Amino acid sequence: MKIEKHHIAAFPRTASFLFSVGQFFAFCFRFVFNVFVPPYEFAEVKKHMDELGVKTLPIVSVTGFIIGIVLAMQSQPIMARFGAESFLPAMVSLSVVRELGPVITALIFAGRVSSGIGAELGSMRVTEQIDAMEVSAIDPFRYLVVTRVTACALILPMLTVYVVFLAIIGGWLAMILTQSMSLQLYIVSVVEAVRFADLVPGIAKTFFFGFLVGIVGAYKGYNADKGTEGVGKASTTSVVLSSLLILITDTVLVKITLWIWP
Repeated sequence: MKIEKHHIAAFPRTASFLFSVGQFFAFCFRFVFNVFVPPYEFAEVKKHMDELGVKTLPIVSVTGFIIGIVLAMQSQPIMARFGAESFLPAMVSLSVVRELGPVITALIFAGRVSSGIGAELGSMRVTEQIDAMEVSAIDPFRYLVVTRVTACALILPMLTVYVVFLAIIGGWLAMILTQSMSLQLYIVSVVEAVRFADLVPGIAKTFFFGFLVGIVGAYKGYNADKGTEGVGKASTTSVVLSSLLILITDTVLVKITLWIWP
């Protein structure tokens, strides 16, 4: 078989991509090994949870209300066309609990947090602060990476529960404008529709999303180079890669959860 020049030129890119994938998985395995080995930096984890959670609350609060309001207002005419307006609270609550709440919260969290971690660790790398920690006999990976990734994995499920609650309230506000539905009837409809098997998968997968947001940002920042240009690149690619991995992981987890909880 004849090999064209552009085929040969593509080989180095493929090799570089595979090498990057291998480095990323090695970085993930290093985190898994270090997270269970003492000493544990509980104070640092708590500090990062406070920073990441509190600073993300305003944007996710607005997002939660908008998800519920828009979903209810857009779905109401369609449900009315089929005479199924009574099922609107169930449709809104199930959509938010199972899919929209976890995924949209994770994507916003990725844009807000992953870029920040990438830029922060990237700045520390190019200014040789990480190298200085290594010289001082301090493990920078445990202190800088493990604490941030753990905080992301723990705080995102809490934010997701908060967003789901606000989205359901937003759906009720939309129904007041369209159907004048009472709060009591709305709550009863939501409680009857949402089962425990609907709530658990949606919240559980956000642990994986939080891990991806933290580990991607930490990986890009920890391995940044080329000065300030590398910091900007680490920040940008962290958001893009973590968002892509969230969507891919969600596709896999949806299939798994439907198989376990049909």
